[in-house]
Amino acid sequence: MINSMGAPQSVLILGGTSEIALATLRRLPRSRIRRVVLAGRPSERLDAAVADLTAAGFAGVEQVAFEATDTDTHGPIIDAVFDAGDVDLVLLAFGVLGDQAESEADPRLAVTVATINYTAMLSTGLNAARRLREQGHGSLVVLSSVAGDRARRANFVYGSTKSGLDAFAQGLSDALHGTGVHVLVVRAGFVRGRMTEGRPEAPMAVTPDEVAAVIVSSLRKGRGTVYVPAQLRVVMTGVKLLPRSVFRKLPY
Repeated sequence: MINSMGAPQSVLILGGTSEIALATLRRLPRSRIRRVVLAGRPSERLDAAVADLTAAGFAGVEQVAFEATDTDTHGPIIDAVFDAGDVDLVLLAFGVLGDQAESEADPRLAVTVATINYTAMLSTGLNAARRLREQGHGSLVVLSSVAGDRARRANFVYGSTKSGLDAFAQGLSDALHGTGVHVLVVRAGFVRGRMTEGRPEAPMAVTPDEVAAVIVSSLRKGRGTVYVPAQLRVVMTGVKLLPRSVFRKLPY
């Protein structure tokens, strides 16, 4: 249960090696956390995340095998985690950037991007929401992107998946209103990390820890949708008003 200070005592991260999710976890009061579940593909990176968190003083860190593309397993996996005890905070933190040129050349690759970034998010989001609603409390954090505000020529496959995810998350938030379950949608800009390594940096780039700081602050304040950095809210309002002839020429 969330304690009297409003801090979560149990956390489930779907996408257990996510830099943003792990940074968010480290910003929570670790002395209050009694259970952490990292769900992801079995790998050395996942093993290392468990070991690092345990060494950092987090109690009850465990890992669960999770494959985003295998949607038939999502319900049983999430049920098993919740059956072992209440979960106060769920972070949907998996996703892929993909390669726009490769996706256009081979639509099967685009389908994989869409399956992971949208279909799997919808599947895990609905399953997590069902269990959070049943227990009557908790928060669900959905990592979206400003790329979903208006899909660009340079990455419209990825952007379209984030548009769909964002619409889903907003609707889910409305559906859960009044149930005791809070949904936070995070629209981050360019985040320096593994996913963007080697790619040209966009303006107003942020680090995973900067995103994490906003997530923790927004959870405490009960916010529903946040941009990271905050200035992007104004920027994207302007971007959405650009004539299409101008917008399609943007370099990033």
